[in-house]
Amino acid sequence: MCTSRGLRSQRDRGFSLVEAVVFIVIVATALAGVLGVMSTTTQRSADPLVRKQAIAVAESMLEEVSLHDFNNPSGGFSGASTQANRQSFDDIGDYNGFATSGIYPIDDPLTPITGLTAYSVAVTIANADLGPATSLITSASGNARLITVTVTGPDGVSVALAGYRTAYGP
Repeated sequence: MCTSRGLRSQRDRGFSLVEAVVFIVIVATALAGVLGVMSTTTQRSADPLVRKQAIAVAESMLEEVSLHDFNNPSGGFSGASTQANRQSFDDIGDYNGFATSGIYPIDDPLTPITGLTAYSVAVTIANADLGPATSLITSASGNARLITVTVTGPDGVSVALAGYRTAYGP
């Protein structure tokens, strides 16, 4: 083994100052990039919550409407489609044009659900064509209706769900 002053021995290993500085700069840049992505992800993590909540509200309202009678029963409700009258709705037609700002439980039309006051709901009911051409239920017959529920949440998040209801029963 040669140990002259111009040659390094095998025991003289390590990093030079330049190599250490370059390593630190590269690691710091990569770490800043990863933290930037995590920061953006964290800031936007509430967006799916608003959308999921809007979908849940729309599903609930669509189910509520669909479970009512197709036609107005004899002596049934025929008033305005307002939140105050919602408990009296007895057929799907009563919901046509229904709109409310804030989400209310059906059994308490005056107290909005906490945390859902920034959401609004609009419902439309329209005659619709339904089925294949060979056994089409036409909109002219009035035996199929398209129910569309649109929920708008904070920051303009909007969700529209649609479903059909036919005159298969009352």
